[in-house]
Amino acid sequence: MTVSPYSPLFSFSFLFLLLSLRLCLAAPTGKIGKGYRLVSIEESPGGGLIGQLLVKQKTNTYGADIPHLQLFVKHETDTRLRVHITDAEKTRWEVPYNLLPREKVPSLKKSLGNRGDPFAASEYSGNELIFSYIADPFSFAVKRKSNGETLFDSSSEETDSYSSLVFKDQYLEISTKLPAGASVYGLGENTQPKGIKLQPSDPYTLYTTDIAAINVNMDLYGSHPVYMDLRNNGGEANAHAVLLLNSNAMDAFYRGSSLTYKVIGGVFDFFFFAGPTPLAVVDQYTSLVGRPAPMPYWALGFHQCRWGYRNVSQLEGVVEGYRKAKIPLDVMWTDDDHMDAAKDFTLDPINFPREKLQPFVEKLHSQGMKYIVLIDPGIAINSSYGLFNRGMANDVFIKHDGEPFLAQVWPGPVYFPDYLNPRTVTWWADEIRRFRELVPVDGLWIDMNEVSNFCTGKCRIPKDRPCPGTGKPWDCCMDCTNITNTRWDDPPYKVNASGIRAPLGYKTIATSAVHYNGVKEYDAHSLYGFSQAIATHKALLGLTGKRPFVLSRSTFVGSGHYAAHWTGDNQGTWENLRYSISTILNFGMFGVPMVGADICGFYPQPTEELCNRWIELGAFYPFSRDHANYYSPRQELYVWDSVATSARNALGLRYKLLPYLYTLNYEAHTTGAPMARPVFFSFPNFTESYGLSTQFLLGSSVMVTPVLKKGATSVKGVFPPGTWYNLFDMTKAVVSKSAHWLSLDAPLNVVNVHVYQNTILPMQRGGMRSREARMTPFTLVVTFPAGATEGEANGKVFVDDDELPEMKIAGGQSTYVEFYATLSEKKVKVWSVVTEGDFAVKKGWVIEKVKVLGLEGLGQKLEIEVNGEIMKDTRADFTQVSLSHVEKLEGGNHKKSMMVEVGGLTLSLGKNFAMTWVMGIKG
Repeated sequence: MTVSPYSPLFSFSFLFLLLSLRLCLAAPTGKIGKGYRLVSIEESPGGGLIGQLLVKQKTNTYGADIPHLQLFVKHETDTRLRVHITDAEKTRWEVPYNLLPREKVPSLKKSLGNRGDPFAASEYSGNELIFSYIADPFSFAVKRKSNGETLFDSSSEETDSYSSLVFKDQYLEISTKLPAGASVYGLGENTQPKGIKLQPSDPYTLYTTDIAAINVNMDLYGSHPVYMDLRNNGGEANAHAVLLLNSNAMDAFYRGSSLTYKVIGGVFDFFFFAGPTPLAVVDQYTSLVGRPAPMPYWALGFHQCRWGYRNVSQLEGVVEGYRKAKIPLDVMWTDDDHMDAAKDFTLDPINFPREKLQPFVEKLHSQGMKYIVLIDPGIAINSSYGLFNRGMANDVFIKHDGEPFLAQVWPGPVYFPDYLNPRTVTWWADEIRRFRELVPVDGLWIDMNEVSNFCTGKCRIPKDRPCPGTGKPWDCCMDCTNITNTRWDDPPYKVNASGIRAPLGYKTIATSAVHYNGVKEYDAHSLYGFSQAIATHKALLGLTGKRPFVLSRSTFVGSGHYAAHWTGDNQGTWENLRYSISTILNFGMFGVPMVGADICGFYPQPTEELCNRWIELGAFYPFSRDHANYYSPRQELYVWDSVATSARNALGLRYKLLPYLYTLNYEAHTTGAPMARPVFFSFPNFTESYGLSTQFLLGSSVMVTPVLKKGATSVKGVFPPGTWYNLFDMTKAVVSKSAHWLSLDAPLNVVNVHVYQNTILPMQRGGMRSREARMTPFTLVVTFPAGATEGEANGKVFVDDDELPEMKIAGGQSTYVEFYATLSEKKVKVWSVVTEGDFAVKKGWVIEKVKVLGLEGLGQKLEIEVNGEIMKDTRADFTQVSLSHVEKLEGGNHKKSMMVEVGGLTLSLGKNFAMTWVMGIKG
């Protein structure tokens, strides 16, 4: 929930005034600084290199240069290189090490007292990466050791439009050259209308802001100063990533041939990740910033929310509506409707009294469903409000001029908790405990945490009128004056905040406000949602001992370790349907794999056709939730009969795929692998996929090709070479030999979802709840290339007690099964390798079917072993169906192949099995 879409995002009169006042402050087009020279470099006693830089010639643009810098370089792992540059004399702001744990950087003064050996070489080599430098003017480069390719080069030539290294108190600048043909991704959060690839000259500003996702090419809710660079030279693809770990506001200027960072504070703390595959890059990145949080099984089910459920009876009616329509539903949500006057951790005594809400939640729980509520960071200023009084007693709020900073959001005048303060974290956990005693919610939704403020500047509560008043709740009702008299509120360089170089404190906390230990909001602003997510995750884990579920709107580097994310306020338009794919794919690369967009759009009312197409796509978002605005008509999936049909179809497949999705959840938690991935993650040499933003993969091999255009009854897609089987009708397949776009039938209630050859896909029967769906028997879908005479396939499944805080392979708590299949000399073999099988055996999971696609001939002579013993009475049967290929795609005829289904099985998932049969000649 955010400011109403029917009020303008900004006051146009304010904008014109702001722009006219700031024309003279636009960024200079010339070079800012003269660079530095390296005066010494030596080996650091703790490993790595440490050096001293002196400014070559001082300039005054954006302030005075810091004369003396420290350089620290270290190969922290085989695939990760760190380059850290800071003031050698004074400690500067950095992302707190307690929020994002990492190795401490040695101080130059201490190192000089315990000097290491001088470093005379011009290159410092690790296992995968090489750091090289030029002393005067100082620049550095990072190279790939295997092929010598330069990945990052900060040198500036006379002909370049950017400066050498610039380091001032409130302005830092550094650039890197980029080769032609580099495909660059990341630098978010940003709604990118042209797809996932960064576009030269598009603005990339990183500063967390309550600006709706409908606004393209603008800084939005999150700050992720990391990019992935994918290059293909001579048919060989290599990927690497670069993280600038800095929480200050920044502009990143991507010109195609170069990338320039302009940052208003902090330090340069670069991390380079060698890859060389996209999956390896995300693995290396999340090993530093934190592995994604494990999600409970139910979180992968379907969620329903709306800002505007007016009472408990309406919630009951929604649950009943889904039941009658036979549409799966796992989780009910309420926005701020359940609150008493929009105050956190309260219940509306009239519409959501505890005596009605608690039985409703208990009934949900008895049906295997869950309940989640929203909370906002603003704490209402109200002497009769216990949470506020306890917060004041514990001194937990952000300060300005020695008093809690006064702002306004939904309840009216508020203070904001300071989650950098340990007392606040303790107070917050206690407030969550108190609320869960009122109603046992199953997760928390932390919204508006950029942080959002309906007012700007220094405010006071008016004495001559009520506040909030009788107007729109998002209109500022306080008396406020702009704060421009400090260098924090009015810094010399203006980042392109909100797309207009808005003041940093516009509609948020004043940047001269102060956090715990004197930390300025100027430095910590983009960390607010991150620090709140950490505190909320920690509180839920401590209170319940179970795996927490937290959904956060604002995110930063490492947020995926604690929270899921949704893409914020979108519109019910075809453009926003398309935009959602790129944003979701970006967040997977940011280490936040549990991500989704508001299905059917947050506002205004979507058309029936659009809602059909949106659930067909949204059923395959990692986080799948329908959510609508207070002012929009109802849009639950059962409102239109045609949408209900699409929902039953698409969500029906999702619930059958839950074991696959949950295994992807395990892979994300252990390796960082995104659940939803760009196609190039699995096919890095398939260059046609480098900008592909209308299709995506779930995991390594399930392709989703949604309809994204109004009135379409077919959809164009591009498929990497091989055989792709339709998961809705496995007798149909796409056989692609080369890269080209093809047209797939897609009438209104149909979405195209295909699985790639060489895959073993675990599926179950599905159901109306994830709890019941996960206990149904398994089917293994084995895919060989169509008509193959030789082939291999593999897959895996992870099952556990999904309430455990960690996902790990541990005795009695989980089971991990790897599946393999081979086809050779007309003999088919399918088998499993089980790790820690007792859990699956105890749960009673069985495999009832094995479907093998792409074979030739008829199956016969079936033999099955379980734990090495031959089953004498298998009671299994063969079903064989001819497959039809999309012939027109390749312009030629294909051999007919078979789907062989071995049914009637009762194989324990927790025991090793092996089955073989031979393919006879077709009669």
